[in-house]
Amino acid sequence: MYSVSLVLATTCCYDKYILKNSYNILNWPDKESFSSHFTIFVIMGSVYDFMRILELKRYSKNTIESYHSHLKLAQSYFKDQSFKRISDEQWFEYIYYMVNVKKISMSYQRQIIGSIKLFYKEIYNRHIPFEYLKVTQFENKLPVVLSKQEVQKILAHTTNLKHKAILSLIYGSGLRVGELIELKKTDIDSDRMLVHVRNAKGKKDRYTVLSVRVLEILRSYYKKYKPKEYLFEGQKGGQYTTASSRQVFIKALKKAKINKQATLHTLRHSFATHLLESGVSIAHIQKLLGHSNIKTTLIYTHIAKDSLFEIKSPLDY
Repeated sequence: MYSVSLVLATTCCYDKYILKNSYNILNWPDKESFSSHFTIFVIMGSVYDFMRILELKRYSKNTIESYHSHLKLAQSYFKDQSFKRISDEQWFEYIYYMVNVKKISMSYQRQIIGSIKLFYKEIYNRHIPFEYLKVTQFENKLPVVLSKQEVQKILAHTTNLKHKAILSLIYGSGLRVGELIELKKTDIDSDRMLVHVRNAKGKKDRYTVLSVRVLEILRSYYKKYKPKEYLFEGQKGGQYTTASSRQVFIKALKKAKINKQATLHTLRHSFATHLLESGVSIAHIQKLLGHSNIKTTLIYTHIAKDSLFEIKSPLDY
């Protein structure tokens, strides 16, 4: 109906003069609604430019999506206000709101601050002094882990063949969901019983194990669904989504009547923990998971059942 590109072309010099002239040029019927639409276009344009910059700088797809979601959340909080006009104090109030009202975690607070700082640096060459809000402590939470019996129960309650293949491969090979949906048919090496994970976190490739049972499920899945490019594809073709994968797990968890606060990533934690309990060295697990620092892998030593759990309380003697 109206030329959005013409409005977006003026975003770099958004002021009352531009607003007035764009209103006249487009012959917009309602001046108040135009002002609101114009501001939304400005916000969308700046965020779009930011996403393009991240793509050119070769940020991962997951990181770009994460930054985008943080900015969309902030946009809904500030409503129709242009990001360019939001003051440092307003951003401090926003972080305070997220921490004290929304009760976000420390790690999520770091992510929000990081995305906002980078956005303003790249788009407006502006520094927001978030140093005062920097989280100085680190949460020492242990990840939720499912038992082997719980994993089998989840898989047993997943009757859809594609869904079973997705959950089985994530658990059986210790994959991140972002790694799973990027897999191509050629990444399954049935001769060497390995899965080739390409361009994973940190832009690194790695190999991880391929379960014999998973391979059987994948062969049945392949015969039925015949994927063209990606190993897992949507109903209309193209790459399967992370959101769909997570929904598959949530439904399976409910069907299995497991009450743990588990997510799809819990299957990866369970993979690592069960390997450690089976006697696999922490160094090998680090390689299979693709961790750069072994300290990240060492967290599973606090979860795995070992001789410490065989110790009885003196009250039971």
